[in-house]
Amino acid sequence: MRDREHVREIDLVLTGRESSRDSIVAQSWRRCVEQYGLDPARPSPAHIVTDTRLREHREQSERLIAIARSGLESLFRQIAGQNYVLLVADAKGVTVDFFGDPRFEDDLRRAGLYLGSDWSESLAGTCGVGSCIVTKQPMTIHQTDHFDLTHTPLSCTAAPIFDASGVLAAVLDISLLRSPQPKISQSMALSLVKASARRIEMANLMAMTRGDWVLRFSTLPEFLDVDPEAAIALDGSGRIIGMTHGAETTLAPQGGPVIGQPLDRFFNLSIDDLPELMRGRPTEERLVQLADGRALFGHAIAPQRGPMPRPGPASTLPAALQSFGGADPAIRRLLADAARLAPTAIPLLIRGETGSGKERLARAIHICDPARRPFVTLNCAALSDRQLDETLLPGSQLAVAEGGTLFLDNLADLPMPLQGRLLQLLIEAETQGAGRIKLRVISASPADLAQAVREGRFRQDLFFRLAVATLTVPPLRLRQDFDWVLDRLLRQRTHGRAESYRLSPAARAELQARPWPGNIRELGNVLDVAVALADQPVIDLPDLPTPALSAPAEPEDDLPAILAACNGNMAQAARRMGVDRSTILRRMRRLGLAP
Repeated sequence: MRDREHVREIDLVLTGRESSRDSIVAQSWRRCVEQYGLDPARPSPAHIVTDTRLREHREQSERLIAIARSGLESLFRQIAGQNYVLLVADAKGVTVDFFGDPRFEDDLRRAGLYLGSDWSESLAGTCGVGSCIVTKQPMTIHQTDHFDLTHTPLSCTAAPIFDASGVLAAVLDISLLRSPQPKISQSMALSLVKASARRIEMANLMAMTRGDWVLRFSTLPEFLDVDPEAAIALDGSGRIIGMTHGAETTLAPQGGPVIGQPLDRFFNLSIDDLPELMRGRPTEERLVQLADGRALFGHAIAPQRGPMPRPGPASTLPAALQSFGGADPAIRRLLADAARLAPTAIPLLIRGETGSGKERLARAIHICDPARRPFVTLNCAALSDRQLDETLLPGSQLAVAEGGTLFLDNLADLPMPLQGRLLQLLIEAETQGAGRIKLRVISASPADLAQAVREGRFRQDLFFRLAVATLTVPPLRLRQDFDWVLDRLLRQRTHGRAESYRLSPAARAELQARPWPGNIRELGNVLDVAVALADQPVIDLPDLPTPALSAPAEPEDDLPAILAACNGNMAQAARRMGVDRSTILRRMRRLGLAP
């Protein structure tokens, strides 16, 4: 009976007759039928993406997830006792972060209130996340507001999250499996998601613009320093280079550009006036006037260091590459090169030790292509003639993947007979693909492929076809962003838990000092064990397993890089290299390095 009433009300909306639905819901219902071809009489189960697709979506959103995590944990603690679920979906509607009660995990998964669920309106119909993505407005979709009958027990309240350039980046959603209360009961949930989305945008802007002036503003002086309503970031000339969504709606309520505009277009002040708005003065005295006569209270934050170089910071990288590394100069150069090569069809060779992240970099380069063509992996160390033919012959598996990416892992281990066959198939694929989208080939090898060519173990003609450009991933022990990598891996391993884990200072120092011959893969394994052994959210020294292997022998030429990765700490460098401190000192003197 209730199902028929729901379908009847959708029919009233579609025929233009009177309906109790508000305009946003009515417009969404119309899109579901007329644009997406959904059937209101046919309930559909939750749409959960594959693990591979989820990993790709999470990698693209990883930076935002990291920035938002602490605030979302605090928000979840506020709502957990009321049986709410907290979701973060990316701009395509896929849930990339999730907080919920593990006791109800099966029910939540069936309802789609779980990691990996796709809430895009074209699949799920009218819903909090999907309709928020379309309208870019905060909203509550309550029970029978949902188009799909599968979702009518739910109450979903969502708010959009915009990046610093004003583009929709994610959606924050608070949902209930069952809500017997009327829609007005979710007013508090709507206030919470709107406030949390605003704070996430603020935190993201502050993280992106540490080297630039930031002007935060509010209508009330009491909240100016602690919870401002909006903010903009400015370069040295006074032009706006970043903003929160609140700033866009405040400065350009009728629309129009904000990014790239000079400060004095919107405010009766210049960048030279910003020092007067810093915390040295009481908030009530920091009054600023908009060009249209409105008054606000302003709080200026000076650059934390010299202006950051533009272009070229991490923020200009594609999202998939931003999540590959932190503030390490070698990683920044690597990713800048990868970003330039990603849109091309140039065959790439990725060099790097085992476990250093070669396949992850290859996937990140592949994801930079918005066309979402397939990514096919072949392990050359265990490859047969049949697998090679099935993958590359026309009409077989990769005929469908034309224009996708073929990833050849452990290329140096490819037997000599198969090297000739691979070369032949690549030439045929290139000839037959003339005038069409070509297959992108990315290879990876921990061994020196050029040396294998010189020794006659690898065909020179195949080498020059596959290694047109080479990218080298540095080993973990030489990376200056070790803490960034460590924190990222720990977040991944504690994802979905009610309480996140953290490392004690002693445990962190121990991990920083290890040589990591297995690189990022080894570090991830150590954290898996540590999380399993820890009796409390703080991981300490007894929770860390002993190193599986001793340190690899380090060439003396690597000493400057190791010292840089250790910030000049000779004792830490000695531990990483498996030698004593006096040996480090002698080598430094031999190389002419100042201790």
